[in-house]
Amino acid sequence: MQKHPITLNGLKSLEIERNKLKNEDRPNVIKAISSARELGDLSENAEYHAAREQQAFIEGRIKDLDDLISRSDVIDPLSITSDKVMFGATVILEDLDEGTKKTYQIVGEFEANLEKGLISYTSPLGRSLIGKSKGDVIDNATPKTTKSWEVLEILYK
Repeated sequence: MQKHPITLNGLKSLEIERNKLKNEDRPNVIKAISSARELGDLSENAEYHAAREQQAFIEGRIKDLDDLISRSDVIDPLSITSDKVMFGATVILEDLDEGTKKTYQIVGEFEANLEKGLISYTSPLGRSLIGKSKGDVIDNATPKTTKSWEVLEILYK
């Protein structure tokens, strides 16, 4: 059983999703199935089939989340003291081509969300940042071009 690193916040998010599925979504879909059964012939009952599909999705997702949570190796960024970029670090970067700044946190694969500034340690940018120090410059290839980034600050929060 392979463990995977995850931040404390990432683990909490997985647990919140699992609890919502178990305590809200599962009971609601059971009620929907029961209501649809009362409508009669199940072979032509679209509501029943839709509710059963939703139930299968919910049960599958709960199983996936249980597996992810059981294999999680929780790393609390607050416990890290380093001047290098490591898992859990929040990194402030400057795009040397455009002069803009971006902030990213290096997280596990299952909690990555670019819109929230969470990038996986296995992503190209994440891999390029691991081990770097303040002031280091990295080149990161994107599908269209190569971007140069300077590490402005490394925080563990």
